[in-house]
Amino acid sequence: MSGQLVVVAGGNLFALAAQYLNDATQWIRIARANGLSDPLLLGVNTLVIPSLNPTAGGGIAV
Repeated sequence: MSGQLVVVAGGNLFALAAQYLNDATQWIRIARANGLSDPLLLGVNTLVIPSLNPTAGGGIAV
């Protein structure tokens, strides 16, 4: 998966998705790219931020 690496201390995936993907609902894309299920982050994390895809939805596939 292409994208960029970011290092964050705490926070949440909603804010990262809003900042890097311009859509907080796309937090699930960041979660999937990093093998996470919880949008809340504890400690220092190095995360893959997927490439911007304005047509990607933020819904969770069932």
